[in-house]
Amino acid sequence: MKNKFLQLQKISLMGYMGSGKSLVGKTLTQEFLPDFIYYDLDQEIERNENRSIPELFITMGEIYFRKIERQILEEILHKPESIILSLGGGTPAYYDNISSIVSKSIGVFLQTSPKILLERLTTEAKKRPLLPENLSEEWIGNHLFERLFYYSQADMSVKTDAKSSVRIAEEIFQKLCL
Repeated sequence: MKNKFLQLQKISLMGYMGSGKSLVGKTLTQEFLPDFIYYDLDQEIERNENRSIPELFITMGEIYFRKIERQILEEILHKPESIILSLGGGTPAYYDNISSIVSKSIGVFLQTSPKILLERLTTEAKKRPLLPENLSEEWIGNHLFERLFYYSQADMSVKTDAKSSVRIAEEIFQKLCL
């Protein structure tokens, strides 16, 4: 893996919504890999489209969103600089995104339990277009299971429950340096 890291110098953080991809990505960049440029895919989509993700889902629909997501993902993965990229929770599950992610970057799966995800997402259900109003641990577990096929193709996995973003970033950094 170290050889792949040295060649690609791109890290893609994947996991279910609420797993901490954005916070861990920023921490990894600031604390351990300051020469890397941090990108948040959802923020890049919002900037490109000049609308929020929920607005895009409402006005343009999920198919449009997924096409734009794919286009911007490819643009970022083709940048010449070293990057850390926080993906959207569903990004690996659409088109052949997972193939692109694992061939052009080191894929890191932030593995978070449904119980912790529920705690984090309960207050955000209205901001996230794919979450039902009656969010439950069972619903998250089922949805997470559907995406596990894609997440499990990552180069490495880091369990995130009961860990700070600094500790998670440190674990990723240590695994990259092995």
